[in-house]
Amino acid sequence: MSSLSRELVFLILQFLDEEKFKDTVHRLEKESGFFFNMRYFEDSVTNGEWDDVETYLSGFTKVDDNRYSMKIFFEIRKQKYLEALDRREHPKAVEILMKDLKVFSTFNEDLFKEITMLLTLTNFRENEQLSKYGDTKSARAIMLVELKKLIEANPLFRDKLQFPTFKNSRLRTLINQSLNWQHQLCKNQRPNPDIKTLFVDHSCGQPNGARAPSPVTNPLANSMSKVGSFPALGAHGPFQPVPAGFTAPLAGWMANPSTVPHQTVSVGTSHPMSLGAPSNAASMVKRPRTATDNPAVDYQTADSDLMKRSRHLSIGDEVNNMPVNILPTTFPGPSQTPTLYSSDDLPKTVVANLNQGSAVKSMEFHPVQNSVLLVGTNLGDVSIWEVGSKERLVYRNFKVWELTHCTVPLQASLASEYTASVNRVAWSLDGALFGVAYSKHIVHVYAYLGGTELRNHLEIDAHAGNVSDLAFAPLNKQLCIITCGEDKTIKVWDAASGSKLFTFEGHEAPVYSVCPHHKENIQFIFSTAVDGKIKAWLYDHGGSRVDYDAPGRSCTKMAYTADGTRLFSCGTNKEGESFIVEWNESEGAVKRSYMGLGKRSVGVVQFDTTRNKYLAAGDEFGIKFWDMDNVNLLTTIDAEGGLPASPCIRFNKEGILLAVSTGDNGIKVLASTDGVRLVRSIESRMDSSRAASASSAKAPLTTIFGARASSPMVGTNIGVGERNVPLTSMVGLNGDNRSTPDVKPNIEKSKAWRLVEINDPSQLRSLRLADHTLPVRIMRLMYTNSGGALLALSYNATHKLWKWHRNDRNVTGKATSAVAPQLWTPPSGVLMTNEIGSANPEDVVPCFALSKNDSYVMSASGGKISLFNMMTFKTMTTFMPPPPAATSLAFHPEDNNIIAIGMDDSTIHIYNVRVDEVSSKLKGHQKRVTGLAFSNILNVLVSSGADSQLCVWSIEGWEKQVSKFLQMPTGRSASPNAQTRVLFQQDQVHMLVVHETQVAIYEAPKLECVKQWSPRESSSAITDAVYSCDSQTVFVSSDDGSVSVLVASTLALRCTINPVAYLPSNPRTFPVSIAAHPSESNQFAVGLSDGWVQVLEPTESEGKWGTPPPSENGAGPSVSSATAASDQPSR
Repeated sequence: MSSLSRELVFLILQFLDEEKFKDTVHRLEKESGFFFNMRYFEDSVTNGEWDDVETYLSGFTKVDDNRYSMKIFFEIRKQKYLEALDRREHPKAVEILMKDLKVFSTFNEDLFKEITMLLTLTNFRENEQLSKYGDTKSARAIMLVELKKLIEANPLFRDKLQFPTFKNSRLRTLINQSLNWQHQLCKNQRPNPDIKTLFVDHSCGQPNGARAPSPVTNPLANSMSKVGSFPALGAHGPFQPVPAGFTAPLAGWMANPSTVPHQTVSVGTSHPMSLGAPSNAASMVKRPRTATDNPAVDYQTADSDLMKRSRHLSIGDEVNNMPVNILPTTFPGPSQTPTLYSSDDLPKTVVANLNQGSAVKSMEFHPVQNSVLLVGTNLGDVSIWEVGSKERLVYRNFKVWELTHCTVPLQASLASEYTASVNRVAWSLDGALFGVAYSKHIVHVYAYLGGTELRNHLEIDAHAGNVSDLAFAPLNKQLCIITCGEDKTIKVWDAASGSKLFTFEGHEAPVYSVCPHHKENIQFIFSTAVDGKIKAWLYDHGGSRVDYDAPGRSCTKMAYTADGTRLFSCGTNKEGESFIVEWNESEGAVKRSYMGLGKRSVGVVQFDTTRNKYLAAGDEFGIKFWDMDNVNLLTTIDAEGGLPASPCIRFNKEGILLAVSTGDNGIKVLASTDGVRLVRSIESRMDSSRAASASSAKAPLTTIFGARASSPMVGTNIGVGERNVPLTSMVGLNGDNRSTPDVKPNIEKSKAWRLVEINDPSQLRSLRLADHTLPVRIMRLMYTNSGGALLALSYNATHKLWKWHRNDRNVTGKATSAVAPQLWTPPSGVLMTNEIGSANPEDVVPCFALSKNDSYVMSASGGKISLFNMMTFKTMTTFMPPPPAATSLAFHPEDNNIIAIGMDDSTIHIYNVRVDEVSSKLKGHQKRVTGLAFSNILNVLVSSGADSQLCVWSIEGWEKQVSKFLQMPTGRSASPNAQTRVLFQQDQVHMLVVHETQVAIYEAPKLECVKQWSPRESSSAITDAVYSCDSQTVFVSSDDGSVSVLVASTLALRCTINPVAYLPSNPRTFPVSIAAHPSESNQFAVGLSDGWVQVLEPTESEGKWGTPPPSENGAGPSVSSATAASDQPSR
C-alpha cells in the first residue's frame, strides 16, 4: 500500500472515531495493521474480554512471530486459565489448557506439565509460586503493565503505537476544500449552492436553474448542520517556503522585522505559519491560480495553497463570499493526536498523599518513569518520590559541595545564613540528569541512576544572587543547561563539563524564566523578566531578537505543548491579576486569553499543559482546567481540600497523574482512570515484592511459567525484561530499564593531591555478614542483578545467599553496610550444593553464573554443572559430568538457553540447554579456560585461560578472530596455573583483564592493551578485580589483605584500603573474591579466605573512595600496547 493510501486510512480512522463508530474503528485498526490502539487494548484486558483481545492482536502479530509475541499470547492465555481455575470452572480450564496453552508445550514440555498439574489442586494458590496471587482485578493490572512493555519492545509494533499528528476533522477539511475548487470551476456559479452528494463532482447546473439529478442522496449531509464558510486553502498548507536565514516563530516577534527575510505569502493567507485558520471565506482565492489533474499528487496537495490548475481562471470577488457547505468543519488549534479526550480523562482522584516536610516550590515528573516525582522545597531540600508506592527514594538537603571554589559573594552570603530555597527542579530529556536552581548563586546537577541511586555531577556557581530557573536543551547534539537569575542574565552551560558556552545580556530586570525550543534546525530561547518583558535569543552573540510585553506586564512563565506546536504563558502582575494566554508565534501576539483566573492571586500562578489538549493552573485554593481550544473555564477541583492559595502543579508525561502541593507541606497526587490503574499495579507489585523478597518484584508466576522473564530452563526463550532493575524503573509504562546512564564523570577541580590510605575502621563503613554455618573459604562472590542480595560459592561447593529486606531502616531493600541482611534459606531447608568430582580439591576451579532475572544460578565445583532455582534452592538439572570439568561459565547475552562453558581441558563448549547438547567446541587455549565474557555490541566472546592468553571468538560461526598472550610485568612471574579473568566495561568494547600479576585494560576485538597496573609490592599477588557499576572505578583485591581502588580510564591509584581497617587481627586472612554493587558505584563486597563476607562503603561524609590523581602522577607501572601483549597467530 502506498504511503498516501496509508495516510487515507488514518484519515478514515479519525473520521470514524469522531463520529463514534467505535467498533468499526477498531476493526479497521486491526485489518489495516497500521495503528495499535493501546487504550482499547488496555480496556479489553482490564475487562477480561479475552476473545476480543486475541482477535485484535491477531491483526498485528501471531503467536510464533517472535519471542515477544509468544510471551504476549502466553501471558494472556495463562491469565485466562488461572481465572477459570479460580472460578472452579474446571471444564473451561481444561478447554483453555488444550486449546490455547498446548501450543507452548512445543517449546517447553516441562512448563506445560507444571501448568497441567494445577488442575489437581483444590486451590492453585497451594502452589508455592502462586501463593501470592491476589484477586482477578489486581492480577490483570499487573499483567497489563508487563504486556505493555512487551508490546513496546516488539519490533512488529514499531511505528504503530503513535497516531500521526494532524488537525481534527482533517477528512472533512479536504472534502470541503475539494468542493470549494469544484465550485470555483463552475461555469455558471450560483450563490449558496445546495450540495447533496459527494458521489459526483459538484456543478451549479444550467443558468435556468436546471440541475442534474444526484444519483444518491447523501444522508450525511442532511443530518449535519452547515457552517458559514470554508477555510482558506493556505491555512492548512504544510509546504509554504521557509527562509533559510531565520525561523518563522521568531520572525513575527522581531522588534525590527525588516532585518529578517520575509516568508513568501501564500494566496489567501498573510501568516502562513499561523496556528489558526481564517474565519471567513473572503480570505480565499483573490487572484488566478493554476492546478493540475494529476491524481498522484491529490493527497499531497489537497490542503496546500501551492495547488496548480491546468487552465487560468479569473474569479470575481463576489465568489469569495459564497459559502459552499457540505460537512461541518471545526478548526481548533493543532493537537498531537486525534484521539478524542474528555474532561473525564483528567486526573481528579486523589491516590497518594506525600509528606514532604517543607513547602514545595517546584516539581517535575521523570520523563521516562511515569510515577517518579522530583521535588524541591523552600528549605533547599530535594527529594525523589515513587508516588505509586508513596516512598521517598532520595533525599538531599542544601549543601555546597566545594565551598572553597565558590565566589566571594556566595561565601559571604553562606557565612551569614547557610540556607537556600529551591526555585526550580528539572529533568534532562532522558531523565539521566536533573538540575536544581537555588536562591543563592548555585545550580546543582545530579546523575540519577534509578531507584535510590544518585551521584553528584556538577556544581555551578551560576549567577550573582538568585537563580530563578533552569532547563535542559540539546544544542548541536550537545546537552546544555540554560539558567537565568537575579543578575539579569541568561547563561548556557555544557551539561557534561559545566563549562559556560554563552551569556545573554539585555534584560533590565531580574530574569524570571527561560523556555528553550527549536523549530526544524533553528534553536532559540524565550526568556521573561520580572518587569513583564519577553525576549528571544539564538545561540550566538547577536543579542535579543524579540522585545515584547507579557499580558499585564506580568511575571510570566512560558511553555510549549509536548508536540512543540503551541506556545502558552501564565503569569501574575504586581496587583495580583493573573493571565494565561496562547501566543500566535508568527505574529508575536496573543491568540487566546483564557477566562477564569483570579484577580487577586497570591504569588505567581503556576501552570502546566498535558496531552496537547488541556491547560491547568493552581489558583484560588484549587486546580483550574481549560480545553486549549476554548477560552472558558472547563472545570475546577479542590483535590479534597487543603491546597494553598496558589499551589504548585505538575502533570506526568502521559497526563494520567497530576502532583499538587498542599498547605501542610505535603503533596497530593491525583490520577485519571489510567493513572489509578498504574498506581494500583505499582501497589500490587510492591506488596508482592515485600512478601517475596526485595530482589524479586515480579508477577506471581515468575519461575515456573516464565511469566516475567525468561530463564535458562524455563519459558520459551523470551529474553524480555530479564534484568531486575529498581522497581521504579520496572513499572514505568514505557518499560525503561536503564540502571546506569551514560553520564560523563564530573571533572575534578585542580588541587594538591595525595594518595588516600585507609588504615582505621572509622575511615570507612564495613559490615561483616552474619553466618551461622561453618565458615569455609569464599571462592566466588557476586551481587544479584537487583542489588538486593549477595551470593557466595564456598570451597566446599555450598552456596550462601544473603538478602536485604525492605524496612524502615532500609526503604529500598538494596544491599547496604548500614543494615544487616539475612542469611536466607527456603522453608524446606535445602541448600544449593554442587556435585564434587574426583579431582584434587586444590585443582578445582569453582565457577558460577547468574541469569539476568536472578531466577537461576548455574554453578560447578569440579563435578557436574548444576542449575539451581534461586527462590527454592532446588536443583533443576545437572549435566556435563567430568572429565573434563567446567572451570568458567557465561550466559549468552541474548539467549539464556545458550551457555559458554570453559573447560579444564582448554576447550570451550557452546551448550544449548534447550536441546541438551553441545553445538560447538572451540579450541585455542593451551591450558584450562578460566574466564569468559560476551560483548553484545561487538558480537564476540572473549576467553582467557591459565595459559595467560586472551582469545576473541565471533558469535556468528564461533570462529577465532585473534589471540594474544599477556606480557608479564618486569620482575614478575606467574605461577603455572594462575587464573586469568575478563570482564567487559559498560561500553562493551573495553575490558578488564585480571591476572595475579596485573590488571589491564584491553580494547576488543583487536586486543590492544591500553593500560596496565601492578601492585607496588612485588611480593603480593592480585586475587580478584572488578569494575564498579558505572565502569568509572576498578576494585582490586590482593593476598596481602589490601584493596586498591583505581580510576578505570587510567588505572591510576586513588585509594588503598589496608587490611587493618576492615579485617580481624588474623594475618592470614585476605580477600579471595570481590564483587561490585550493580547500582551503587562506591559499594563492593569481599569474600574472605576465612569464610566470611564483608560489605565496604566509604563514609557518608566522603561519599567516595579517595580522589583521582592528576594525570602526571601516573598510575604505577604502565606499558603501552606494544609491550603489554604479544601477538599470537590464530590457530
